[in-house]
Amino acid sequence: MTFAEILILGVGVSMDAFAVSICKGLSVPKLKPVHVMKAGLWFGGFQALMPLIGYFLGLSFADFVSSVDHWISFILLGIIGGNMIKESLQKDDDLKVDPDFSFKTMLAMAVATSIDALAVGVSLAFLKVNIWEAVIIIGLTTAMFSGAGVVVGNFFGARWKSKSEFVGGFILLAIGLKILLEHTLCA
Repeated sequence: MTFAEILILGVGVSMDAFAVSICKGLSVPKLKPVHVMKAGLWFGGFQALMPLIGYFLGLSFADFVSSVDHWISFILLGIIGGNMIKESLQKDDDLKVDPDFSFKTMLAMAVATSIDALAVGVSLAFLKVNIWEAVIIIGLTTAMFSGAGVVVGNFFGARWKSKSEFVGGFILLAIGLKILLEHTLCA
């Protein structure tokens, strides 16, 4: 994968964290730089850690599935992207906003928003990418989007949450389709 493709992947997987950060921004009556930094560090850190874990898990069985790795990547990214699009289209009548930026709250949200990045990491193992470059790009991208999400949420409100999830899901679907087409048409 090229730098640009990894960057686009980073944008795609960061959209869940961006959406949650928007909600956190909604909840803060007076936004402070510490809110932006906490969101960026928590979400960016976990979005970097989870693909790394997924990558090493994927390496452990990559040799066994190398003939179908493109299908696995396509299916994993398709499921993740499809779920993000589905969630973006659901009505958020019970949207709860909580100004809590405590360790316990941020840990739970960071883990929840980065589960899909674990599956992306498995896909990256099949694609033989430089994982260190990938996790740095994904982590930094997510940190920036998360920090921006807190600011956007505080300024604009909830109307951006579903749009960001939809865009993120579409990006992941597109990357999965690109991987599948490259491997099936070039094989």
